Amino acid sequence: MAVLTAVASTSASARSERLWADGEKHVLQLMRLMDRDRSGKVSKEEFMQFMEAEFDRLDADRSGELSAKELSRSRVYRQSRANPHR
Repeated sequence: MAVLTAVASTSASARSERLWADGEKHVLQLMRLMDRDRSGKVSKEEFMQFMEAEFDRLDADRSGELSAKELSRSRVYRQSRANPHR
Protein backbone atom coordinates (compact mmCIF):
# COMPACT_ATOMS: atom_id res chain seq x y z
CA MET A 1 0.00 0.00 0.00
CA ALA A 2 2.81 2.42 0.82
CA VAL A 3 4.34 1.81 -2.61
CA LEU A 4 1.04 2.64 -4.33
CA THR A 5 0.70 5.80 -2.27
CA ALA A 6 4.25 6.87 -3.15
CA VAL A 7 3.69 6.20 -6.87
CA ALA A 8 0.40 8.12 -6.84
CA SER A 9 2.00 11.00 -4.94
CA THR A 10 4.94 11.13 -7.36
CA SER A 11 2.59 11.03 -10.35
CA ALA A 12 0.43 13.83 -8.93
CA SER A 13 3.52 15.89 -8.16
CA ALA A 14 4.88 15.44 -11.70
CA ARG A 15 1.50 16.39 -13.18
CA SER A 16 1.33 19.46 -10.96
CA GLU A 17 4.84 20.53 -12.02
CA ARG A 18 3.94 20.04 -15.69
CA LEU A 19 0.77 22.12 -15.33
CA TRP A 20 2.72 24.84 -13.51
CA ALA A 21 5.33 24.91 -16.31
CA ASP A 22 2.59 25.08 -18.98
CA GLY A 23 0.86 27.89 -17.09
CA GLU A 24 4.11 29.77 -16.72
CA LYS A 25 4.67 29.60 -20.51
CA HIS A 26 1.25 31.12 -21.12
CA VAL A 27 1.85 33.86 -18.55
CA LEU A 28 5.12 34.77 -20.25
CA GLN A 29 3.38 34.91 -23.64
CA LEU A 30 0.71 37.18 -22.20
CA MET A 31 3.35 39.40 -20.58
CA ARG A 32 5.10 39.80 -23.94
CA LEU A 33 1.82 40.93 -25.48
CA MET A 34 1.09 43.45 -22.72
CA ASP A 35 4.56 44.78 -21.87
CA ARG A 36 4.80 47.55 -24.47
CA ASP A 37 7.91 49.21 -22.99
CA ARG A 38 9.71 45.87 -22.56
CA SER A 39 10.42 46.57 -18.88
CA GLY A 40 9.71 42.98 -17.85
CA LYS A 41 6.68 44.16 -15.89
CA VAL A 42 3.12 45.11 -16.85
CA SER A 43 1.94 48.46 -15.60
CA LYS A 44 -1.70 49.17 -14.89
CA GLU A 45 -1.77 51.39 -17.97
CA GLU A 46 -0.33 48.63 -20.19
CA PHE A 47 -2.79 46.11 -18.73
CA MET A 48 -5.78 48.39 -19.26
CA GLN A 49 -4.73 49.26 -22.81
CA PHE A 50 -4.35 45.57 -23.64
CA MET A 51 -7.73 44.68 -22.14
CA GLU A 52 -9.47 47.57 -23.92
CA ALA A 53 -7.99 46.49 -27.25
CA GLU A 54 -9.00 42.87 -26.57
CA PHE A 55 -12.55 43.96 -25.69
CA ASP A 56 -12.78 46.01 -28.89
CA ARG A 57 -11.44 43.07 -30.92
CA LEU A 58 -14.06 40.73 -29.44
CA ASP A 59 -17.01 43.16 -29.70
CA ALA A 60 -17.80 42.19 -33.29
CA ASP A 61 -21.15 43.99 -33.44
CA ARG A 62 -19.73 47.12 -31.73
CA SER A 63 -22.54 47.08 -29.16
CA GLY A 64 -20.27 47.96 -26.25
CA GLU A 65 -21.14 44.61 -24.66
CA LEU A 66 -19.79 41.11 -25.14
CA SER A 67 -22.17 38.26 -25.83
CA ALA A 68 -21.24 34.69 -24.88
CA LYS A 69 -20.50 34.01 -28.55
CA GLU A 70 -18.17 37.01 -28.82
CA LEU A 71 -16.45 36.20 -25.53
CA SER A 72 -15.86 32.61 -26.64
CA ARG A 73 -13.47 34.00 -29.30
CA SER A 74 -11.18 35.22 -26.54
CA ARG A 75 -7.70 33.74 -26.64
CA VAL A 76 -7.89 33.23 -22.88
CA TYR A 77 -11.19 31.32 -23.16
CA ARG A 78 -9.96 29.12 -26.01
CA GLN A 79 -6.77 28.37 -24.13
CA SER A 80 -8.62 27.38 -20.96
CA ARG A 81 -10.94 25.10 -22.98
CA ALA A 82 -7.93 23.46 -24.63
CA ASN A 83 -6.34 22.85 -21.19
CA PRO A 84 -9.28 22.25 -18.85
CA HIS A 85 -7.26 20.83 -15.94
CA ARG A 86 -5.60 24.08 -15.01
